[in-house]
Amino acid sequence: MVVSEAYAHLHPSIRHLADEDQAARIRRIRTDRWIGYARAELALGALDDLLSFPKRTRMPNLLVVGPTNNGKTMIVEKFRRAHPLREACETPGGMASIPVLKVQMPPGPDECRFFGAILDALGMPHAPHGRVAAKQDAALRVLRDTGVRVLVIDELHNLLSGSALQQRRLLNLLRWLGNELQIALVGVGTAEALRAIRSDDQLANRFEPFPLPLWDDDDGFRRLLSTLEAVLPLRRASGLAEPAIASRILAGSEGVLGEIVSMVVRAAVMAISSGVEAITMRTLDGAGFVRPSERRRVAI
Repeated sequence: MVVSEAYAHLHPSIRHLADEDQAARIRRIRTDRWIGYARAELALGALDDLLSFPKRTRMPNLLVVGPTNNGKTMIVEKFRRAHPLREACETPGGMASIPVLKVQMPPGPDECRFFGAILDALGMPHAPHGRVAAKQDAALRVLRDTGVRVLVIDELHNLLSGSALQQRRLLNLLRWLGNELQIALVGVGTAEALRAIRSDDQLANRFEPFPLPLWDDDDGFRRLLSTLEAVLPLRRASGLAEPAIASRILAGSEGVLGEIVSMVVRAAVMAISSGVEAITMRTLDGAGFVRPSERRRVAI
């Protein structure tokens, strides 16, 4: 058995894991992990800037926008975990402190469901079919009491699944909410979310778009692959950043971050199961990964 110090292709914190058995390493490979890259770090910096912004009448907002499965939710989850809540017993006033609250825009959204989603995220009981005014009052009271400074609204594009009237009322609600509480709003969604925000001139001026585009075959993509390779406990180097294999991964994933990770993870599992211990063209081809556009055309 090769000793852990010999796994020079792995990050130092991962090298000891390469000596684990196949089942343990496959389980680790399949576990979600944070993969840092330049654009994500910029996004986290922009989010941190919002958190430190002093209260004022017109607060800045951010719209993290990009294709489905391209890392948006992972970024805002990383941000939320970096600023965890403090339990009531840990604060001088005896009230929980929640600097960052993350909710999801409900499908078929309306004001009642939106305020219900906020109350759910705050852990507050409420009647599912209760009056909108009661839910609004309760949500605002607890948002103030817990000191929420940034409200993250994931799946913001769900707003467009409502009627034209519902969309208008919810857009007005977002604008009012930011003004009333003097907190920063962070929208997260696809290009449809950007279209929804741009349909309201006042909101369009308040939300700064932060795009997460598809990946290209460039230095940033090669660095991403090198980072990913370094955290997968394979016993041999794969050379994912080499031109041929990088181009194969980019083509198969169609430039979507989540697909890049999924494709590499599948190939890594096959590399361990087969005893090859490195991702190669053969393991990529044999891992059973189907590119996103082909999945949408599968006949039933």
